[in-house]
Amino acid sequence: MFIEMVVKGLTLDPLTNMPIVILKDVEEKRVLPIWIGLFEANAIALELEKITTPRPMTHDLMRDLIVGLDAQVTKIVVNDLKNSTFYAVIHLSMNGNQVVVDSRPSDAIALALRSNAPIYVSSEVVNKARSIDVSQENEEADQLKEWLENLKPEDFGKYQM
Repeated sequence: MFIEMVVKGLTLDPLTNMPIVILKDVEEKRVLPIWIGLFEANAIALELEKITTPRPMTHDLMRDLIVGLDAQVTKIVVNDLKNSTFYAVIHLSMNGNQVVVDSRPSDAIALALRSNAPIYVSSEVVNKARSIDVSQENEEADQLKEWLENLKPEDFGKYQM
């Protein structure tokens, strides 16, 4: 089963200063934080803020290549979680054929935003993510769990990338 999600915002992990993209299901019942790289966070932020750059950035180029090949991004799916690493795939439609391409979630999300494609997460990934790191018995994990549980809507976008 897949859960449709939207990008709720970007924030920084208060412990590591690593960017986190926050996905929230369309029913607003579940939240999924995914730690990403700074460059990918910047690419997502540029699209969320609708900031255009003088030259195409990598994800703009990907979108333009897909459109130029008369294809379209039909959806992206965050489909696995192994050893605290998320995995995703990009679903493309081209000439009546379906093509599935392996991707990092951050790249898939940046492309989905540019292509107006839906973002899905497998329910298995959401269930696994509940126990990543925060189930470990240590002070840092407890701090992170407390911070994630207390995130408020006004916290999104609070941090500059």
